[in-house]
Amino acid sequence: MLGTIINAGAVIAGSLLGLLLNRKLPEKVTQTAFNGIGVFTIFLGVSMGMKTQNYLILVFSIVLGSIIGELIDLEKVIEKITDRIKQKVSSSNDRFSEGMITAFLLFCMGSMTILGAIEEGLGNKPNLLLAKSLLDGFAAIALTSTLGIGVMFSVIPLVIYQGGLTLLSSLFGDYFNPLIINEVTATGGLILIAMGIRIMNIKPVRVLNMLPALVFAVILSFLFL
Repeated sequence: MLGTIINAGAVIAGSLLGLLLNRKLPEKVTQTAFNGIGVFTIFLGVSMGMKTQNYLILVFSIVLGSIIGELIDLEKVIEKITDRIKQKVSSSNDRFSEGMITAFLLFCMGSMTILGAIEEGLGNKPNLLLAKSLLDGFAAIALTSTLGIGVMFSVIPLVIYQGGLTLLSSLFGDYFNPLIINEVTATGGLILIAMGIRIMNIKPVRVLNMLPALVFAVILSFLFL
C-alpha cells in the first residue's frame, strides 16, 4: 500500500498548490482552463479506448455496465456521499462534487493504476505508482486551480480503489493478464470520453452510472479471451 499512500500524498500536495493558484486566476482564465481539461479528458479517453483487442467486449461492457448503473442509480448514491463530505468540511465550492469525481476518474481509469497496483500487490517495489504519483501531483495542481478543493478529496476513492486493487492482486495477481488489463483500460477510456463530454457541457452524461462497466470488462475478458 506504500505506492497508494505516496500517490494520495502527491495529490494532496498538488491540490494545495492548485488552491493557491485558484485564488489568483480570473474567472475567464479558469473557464478556458476548464475547457482545456475537458478536451484533454476526451483525448486521453480515445487513446485508452484504442487499446481494446475485442470491440464486442468493449461495447457489451459499457452497455451492460450502464444499464446496471442506471438501475441502481449509482450516480445518485455517489453524489449523496460527496455532498455529505462537502458538508463535513463546510465547503462552499459549487464544483466540489464535480472536482472530486472528475479527479478520481482521471487519476484511476488508466492502465498505470492497474499495472502499478498489480506490481505492488505481487511484492515488487511500487515503481509505476511512484511515477504515477508524480503525474497525478502535477495534474492535481491544474485540476484544483479550476475545480477547487473537491479535487483534494478524490484521494478518498483513490485510496479505496487503488488500494483495493493492490490487495486483490496480492491474492489473485496471476489472473490479471495483459489482455484483461487492456480491456479494462479501454472501457475506462470510454468512461473518460463521456466525462470529457460532460465537462464541456456538450451533453449531461450520467458518467458514474457507467462505472459498473469496469466489472463487466473483467468478467467478459475472463470468459472470452
